[in-house]
Amino acid sequence: MLASRPRCPRCQAVWALVPGRIAAGEKTLEVRRWYPDLAPSEDLLIVENGRFLHEEGDEDPDGTAVAIVRVKAVRPFVQADMQAACASYFEEGWLAWELSDLRPVTHPVTVRAARGIYQVDFLLPDMIYPLK
Repeated sequence: MLASRPRCPRCQAVWALVPGRIAAGEKTLEVRRWYPDLAPSEDLLIVENGRFLHEEGDEDPDGTAVAIVRVKAVRPFVQADMQAACASYFEEGWLAWELSDLRPVTHPVTVRAARGIYQVDFLLPDMIYPLK
């Protein structure tokens, strides 16, 4: 019988080209149209996936865990946020999630990517290191 596995942080799927910038500490804002249901002390696993998840219920079984962060604040996205969000264009009405407490996942871990914030179970022993 297998021992029960501890629950990993809640996961947010993020488009494929951007997670590497989050893991490298270059992207400090995530831009979304909705508020995350997270406390500032909750961990959020950033998942990279190779295709855009267009509709509710879309999933990609071949996602990769790239970093764990916290969302310390959510506020309106403004033009001055473009660089911190690694954004290519600005549009009114979006929200900026301020990312903090970055811990890159240094060894590839395959995990399901899905829309929104969702639970995923897997172990992350000694694969997470604080960014210096």
